[in-house]
Amino acid sequence: MKSPRRSEDISLVDRLLADYVNGPGINDAARCPLPSRENTAKVCDLILTLLFPGYFSSGAVTGAELPAFTKARLAALTTALRKYVQGTLAFVAIREGHSCDSVDAKARELTNEVIADLPMVRALVMTDVEAAFTSDPAASDRATVILSYPCIEALGVQRFAHRLYQRGVPIFPRMLTEVAHSRTGIDMHPGAQIDESFFIDHGTGVVIGETSRIGKHCVLYQGVGLVAWNPLAKDEHGELKRGASNKRHPDLEDHVTIYAGATILGGDTVIGHHSVIGGSVWLTHSVEPYSVVTIKDPELNIRKRKGAK
Repeated sequence: MKSPRRSEDISLVDRLLADYVNGPGINDAARCPLPSRENTAKVCDLILTLLFPGYFSSGAVTGAELPAFTKARLAALTTALRKYVQGTLAFVAIREGHSCDSVDAKARELTNEVIADLPMVRALVMTDVEAAFTSDPAASDRATVILSYPCIEALGVQRFAHRLYQRGVPIFPRMLTEVAHSRTGIDMHPGAQIDESFFIDHGTGVVIGETSRIGKHCVLYQGVGLVAWNPLAKDEHGELKRGASNKRHPDLEDHVTIYAGATILGGDTVIGHHSVIGGSVWLTHSVEPYSVVTIKDPELNIRKRKGAK
């Protein structure tokens, strides 16, 4: 017996298929597919597992197993990266009307370079762990920082993705940091240049834009935004200015602390070293080193609730 909704189902399929033609429709596995979000998340897991064995992996790791464990995870990451870097390079080449002939060799070269950067990435993230431990009295030990502080996961992924971004790999670096964003609430563009010993306390709602530069030993609290002042700036042809060549986001020099809810805006804005920006500040211009920027206390109206004794 036929389902009474069969004709409706066929009609709906046809309508969807017709709409896919308008694009973007299918991430076509028969052509040059981009990595899926699920596979991108698996790459994030491999990165974090190699940075901190046993902390982010589902299975237990012993010291005796560590060489084989590391070798296997490294091989898996290399294979996945080559595939996805190749896919994104080919996608962009086709989109721009270029040949894909050299994409495979280029993907292999870029992947090998980024994989070789893993020890340097780990060294940087270890400075972030140390910064969290020394800055936060709630951190009982460094293992707790790695296991439970969202900034370590977000920075581990961002610092690796930044190496891909620096080498001109399209699309995939942003996909990696967006996985970390969805997991941690910390939104860091892979283009942001972040020096050593960076601590994001709590982290939820932090946004760091593509062209921001952050110096050594900086601390941000939750809800801080390093964002563009005029994100819709256009060129002489009326097109949006895109990418790293359009400096849109502020810079922090060394030893800057920014408290919760502050928003720093603009590509020309530089926060001088050893400065402190208070909570809820809205700042669109540079400040000199050793500055303290706060807003005036709001006028509070405090009254008794009805029924209070």
